[in-house]
Amino acid sequence: MTQETSKRIILVKRPVGMPTIEDFQFEEGPLPQPGEGEVLIRTSYLSVDPYMRGRMNDRKSYVPPYELGKVILGGAVGEVILSQVDEFQVGDIVVGNLGWQTHAVAKADQLKKVDEQLAPITTALGILGMTGLTAYFGLLDIGQPKAEETVVVSGAAGAVGMVVGQIAKIKGCRVIGIAGSDAKIRYLIDELGFDAAINYKAADRRAVLAKECPNGVDVYFDNVGGEISDDVMLLLNKHARIPICGQIALYNMTKPDFGPRMQSQLLITSSLMKGFIVSDYAQRFEEGAIQLAEWVKEGRLKYREQIVEGFENTVDAFLGLFTGENLGKQLVRVK
Repeated sequence: MTQETSKRIILVKRPVGMPTIEDFQFEEGPLPQPGEGEVLIRTSYLSVDPYMRGRMNDRKSYVPPYELGKVILGGAVGEVILSQVDEFQVGDIVVGNLGWQTHAVAKADQLKKVDEQLAPITTALGILGMTGLTAYFGLLDIGQPKAEETVVVSGAAGAVGMVVGQIAKIKGCRVIGIAGSDAKIRYLIDELGFDAAINYKAADRRAVLAKECPNGVDVYFDNVGGEISDDVMLLLNKHARIPICGQIALYNMTKPDFGPRMQSQLLITSSLMKGFIVSDYAQRFEEGAIQLAEWVKEGRLKYREQIVEGFENTVDAFLGLFTGENLGKQLVRVK
C-alpha cells in the first residue's frame, strides 16, 4: 500500500508582468503532523484569486507579500483527518487560509466548520465565503445603493462582480455589467437579471456605456481599474459612490500606470471613492453570511463556479484569471 504524501506549490521567483509557470515549484514530501492544539486537513478544494498576484510582489500592501520558498497561501476547504483539539473531529469539513497544498496543519482558531447541509462545501470559498462577503459589504456599506439608482459593475462576470450585480438588483437598482466576452454578456443578462451588459473590448465602449446609463452612474463597483474605470467616471452623478475592490487591469503591469487624473471629476460631482479589504468587516462577517445564505436559499442569489480538476493544474487555473477564461468563482478540485 502506497503511503500518502503531501504536495504543495511554492513561490520560487517574483513575477515580472504576467506570471509564468517558472515562477512556481511543486514539492512533495511526507504528511505534516499536527501538534497540540492543531489539526491535519486533507484539502478538497482550493481557491485561486486575482489578489494573489499582488502578494507575489515584494512591496508593502494590506497584507505581507508571499515569501519565496514558502507555500502560496489562500482559501481552501478540506476534511479533518487527524485532530489534537476538542473543537474538531475527524471527518469535519473546515475552511481556512490553508494555501496551495494537498494537506495542511492548522490551529483551531484558524478554521471554521462548514455546514454541509446548508449548501455545497465549495460555497464556503465563494458566495457564502470571502467572495460573497466582499460583494456584500463593499456594495452595501460603501456603495449604499438606493432603489432606481444606476449601478455599474466592472469585472461583472467574476466571482465578486456577479454577486454585486445581483444584490444591487435585490435593492431595486438598474444594473449595468462590464465583462469581456459575448457569452459572459448573455449570462449576466439572461441568467442573473442584469439590465444591460457591455463588452469592454468593443471599440465604441464609451458610447455604449453612455447609452446604457442615460441617467448617469450613482454607484460604480470597481474591480478592474484602468481605462474601463476612466470611462465610467465620466458618467458620475452628484454624490456618486465608488467602492474600489480590485484593479485587475493593473496587476501585471511592469511600469506605473498613468491615466486621466479623476480628482476633478470627484470634486465636481461630490463623489466618494473608497478602497476596502473584506477583512475590514471581520466583526460583521456573521451578519453578512446569514443574509447571503438567506438570499441563496430563496433563489434570489445565483452563483457560478468554474472548477479545474487536479492539484497539478492549480497554477494554470490561476493564470487563467488574467486572460478572462473564468466565469464566476475559480476553484481547483484536489484529487
